[in-house]
Amino acid sequence: MQWSEVTKWRRSQRERLLDQRIKAGHKQRCQWNETIQAQLMDWFTGERLMTVGFYWPFKGEFDPRPMIAELMKLGHSAALPAVVEKNTPLEFRCYKEGEELEPGIWNIPVPKRRDIVEPCVLIVPLVGFDSANYRLGYGGGYYDRTLAQLPDKTVTLGVGYSFAKLETIQPQGFDIPMTEIFTELTG
Repeated sequence: MQWSEVTKWRRSQRERLLDQRIKAGHKQRCQWNETIQAQLMDWFTGERLMTVGFYWPFKGEFDPRPMIAELMKLGHSAALPAVVEKNTPLEFRCYKEGEELEPGIWNIPVPKRRDIVEPCVLIVPLVGFDSANYRLGYGGGYYDRTLAQLPDKTVTLGVGYSFAKLETIQPQGFDIPMTEIFTELTG
């Protein structure tokens, strides 16, 4: 498939999956989120203390904030991504509950204080995914650029809903698979 065809196909899949995610409704997503959070907390059981990069939920994504609050109580550190410049990797800023946040790109909150850290684990949102652990994102390329420059030891945990599994996302050379993917049906 030519790149122009892949781009069109990805765009249509992205739109379809985002629409399906919103139509699932808040109550259904909350139920799925509880299951996913329990699985993720199990994954962290016994792990050394580390910095966990997460995201502020957007457009009906899995909400990692309650899980991050629990992990922080256990002694883990947290970091939120920030877009610093268009077409560049994300930077991760240290996050502490109650700390002042400011609107970032698309009005997604980011820590105002620019205390840059390198997460050991990234919780990564998925619009879609396939069985090879490749992710379909929003199309801006921010996570692709970020994942490409991470140290090999960084663990990437993709999080999404089971209906978003595709036969393939038509991975390209810049796509990097997740270490693991979590949905309400995994585990």
